[in-house]
Amino acid sequence: MLQLSSHTIEKLRCMEMSQGRESSDSTGCLSCVGMVHLDACETDIISTVEFNHTGELLATGDKGGRVVIFQREQESKNQPHRRGEYNVYSTFQSHEPEFDYLKSLEIEEKINKIRWLPQQNAAYFLLSTNDKTVKLWKVSERDKRPEGYNLKDEDGRLRDPSMITSLRVPVLRPMDLMVEATPRRVFANAHTYHINSISVNSDYETYMSADDLRINLWNFEITNQSFNIVDIKPANMEELTEVITAAEFHPHHCNTFVYSSSKGTIRLCDMRTSALCDRHAKFFEEPEDPSNRSFFSEIISSISDVKFSHSGRYIMTRDYLTVKVWDLNMENRPIETYQVHDYLRSKLCSLYENDCIFDKFECVWNGSDSVIMTGSYNNFFRMFDRNTKRDVTLEASRENSKPRAVLKPRKVCVGGKRRKDEISVDSLDFSKKILHTAWHPSENIIAVAATNNLYIFQDKVN
Repeated sequence: MLQLSSHTIEKLRCMEMSQGRESSDSTGCLSCVGMVHLDACETDIISTVEFNHTGELLATGDKGGRVVIFQREQESKNQPHRRGEYNVYSTFQSHEPEFDYLKSLEIEEKINKIRWLPQQNAAYFLLSTNDKTVKLWKVSERDKRPEGYNLKDEDGRLRDPSMITSLRVPVLRPMDLMVEATPRRVFANAHTYHINSISVNSDYETYMSADDLRINLWNFEITNQSFNIVDIKPANMEELTEVITAAEFHPHHCNTFVYSSSKGTIRLCDMRTSALCDRHAKFFEEPEDPSNRSFFSEIISSISDVKFSHSGRYIMTRDYLTVKVWDLNMENRPIETYQVHDYLRSKLCSLYENDCIFDKFECVWNGSDSVIMTGSYNNFFRMFDRNTKRDVTLEASRENSKPRAVLKPRKVCVGGKRRKDEISVDSLDFSKKILHTAWHPSENIIAVAATNNLYIFQDKVN
């Protein structure tokens, strides 16, 4: 019996068969400071969340191809409590649905990832990607407009040259603040399979994009050419046993990156060794306990997200049931393992039948790498304090979203008598899931995407 670790492998094989005719190739108190609710529409489902490097801006992407940027309110003497609230700053359509006529494939407009570039001037830059195309966007403000052109009138129409008798110097006039988003680069036609990750290098001159079988390196100034740095596609697709699930650059060393696989392994690569990183520098894998072996073992061991710590010393990975922290100097096992929702282990059969077992949860560090956060079902999200080993389960719901409302810890009851403040594992709503979260780079402010709702929480302020 064929037991592969992801739907992706089967999809890749089907795709390859159809193409084969054409080619040979902190756990303290949190209070709600904001919530954005959208109508329950498929295109409004949030697909990625990302703070910029200062935390003043927060970008979300959705299945409709839109990017919405929120800006943090500045503190005022009259309303000091408003500091921390985020309001809409800019909204723009990043990607449109497309159709590949050569391969008879629809290309979704869904935004898979957003990555900010460090701010160098008054404008902001970010990368956004759908399944096939990465775009570089410039977001800038304009509060003045030029007036007094010589060859144009105030409406922009060309003037009759014979009527121009004097030379005018254009001047800038104040106008209402306008935020403009303009595409500066389009990086396309480099991926056969679906892009699952983009990561900006620490040199800020290059970035990488990863799909199910390949990772490409791009220069920000070159759109028509990329360098393939990882290729795990076998000569015979029948021999395919794993796919790339996530990839990220080291935060400080521009030559180093990691990528994870559907087999639960992590490979650390060094671009100084060769142009094609087909040989990894380090290989991280935890031996499987034979006593826990089951039909679902390979599926739940698939890594859905990998993140370097801010220090660059550790790697955090998320599989279906656990979050693991790895030391770069120890490859044979993780130094920390946190159970996210171990009570679902007995529910794997039903989760397989409704396809929830293939959900891809993300994980994030706080600014000091001392606390990690990841999502779960029933709009629950989990926080783990690495120093005290304490953990907490919190819920992002509309009932808890009143301003300044303090989140109360939630507990899941597995069996036996259920206490008043507990929820039974059989009562969990698996349609409500938190796949995407983000943590402010320096403060205890978090953003949680619950389907088509965005919640922002921060430490309780007395």
